[in-house]
Amino acid sequence: MNTTTPNDVPAAKEPVSENAIDRVLVLEMVRVTEAAAVAAAQLIGRGDEKAADAAAVEAMREAFDSLYMDGTVVIGEGERDEAPMLYIGEKVGGAPGKGPKIDIALDPLEGTTITAKAGPNALAVLAAAEEGDLLNAPDVYMDKLAVGPGLPAGVIDLAKTPTQNVEAVAAAKGREPWDLNVCVLDRPRHAELIAELRAIGCGIHLIGDGDVAGVIAVTDQDTGIDMYMGQGGAPEGVLAAAALRCVGGQFNGRLVFRNEDEKARARKWGITDLGKIYTLEELAKGDCIFAATGVTSGSLLDGVKKRKKASGATIMTTQSVVMRASSGTVRWIRGEHRVEPHRS
Repeated sequence: MNTTTPNDVPAAKEPVSENAIDRVLVLEMVRVTEAAAVAAAQLIGRGDEKAADAAAVEAMREAFDSLYMDGTVVIGEGERDEAPMLYIGEKVGGAPGKGPKIDIALDPLEGTTITAKAGPNALAVLAAAEEGDLLNAPDVYMDKLAVGPGLPAGVIDLAKTPTQNVEAVAAAKGREPWDLNVCVLDRPRHAELIAELRAIGCGIHLIGDGDVAGVIAVTDQDTGIDMYMGQGGAPEGVLAAAALRCVGGQFNGRLVFRNEDEKARARKWGITDLGKIYTLEELAKGDCIFAATGVTSGSLLDGVKKRKKASGATIMTTQSVVMRASSGTVRWIRGEHRVEPHRS
């Protein structure tokens, strides 16, 4: 069991490997999400979204310093003026200028409102790939469409209507449209989408937040979710795409711009075709890693749980998952962490 506390960050050591992703030490990525989850968990139900997010950010940034890599945050907490730590373009890792060059997409606390209200499905998540292999997505909305593995290539197409996509997936699965369940964020902007899906008889699984977990749910038959549809954050879309690259599935994403300022921000990060529909491999290519630790319990992972040992030490237990695209390996990890209690 892992008994390293979030603040116990050893110096980065150079691993022996020729592959850049190997040199990041795939399993060590879990230590980063564990640290963020444990820090955020101490503020579950406290009603303070900003404090929970800040705790996760600080812990994740510190944990990155133990990894032998020259990392760059390509998807983070916003641009530098908006985010004092883990902003887009920030350098992370314990071997700047020496270690392998790795791009990082992260959300130290996916579900800040969930955490503040003690709701389900809050996660600490990150994806990592070799330099240039993750889409440098601006912090705007993205139309998303996802299905799990085992279906014909190209079965989904964001250029088609929701009804056409449901019918295509139903035919591929040998089922009827009314026999499918679609996960959708419960937002006013999805009123027309929800009405169209209900008109063809689909079951709709509405979620309040946490669309990374919502997208990943399509890969697990036990969730009963066949498709994910709707509009959510573009950064979360890239994170979810990295997970699907590792475990299989298909994903379409299209950036959504509400004003000229958002279009200008996209161009700043090298995006010129503003109406492009991105496939899974265009969002996350190469040998990528996805790691997540549950903050609150949900469909993907158990949340952090606290208990006291006879010695009086506070122990936080975590459940995490780490996936790798090149091998298709999925590891489920439970950890124990001795921590100092949070005091406001």
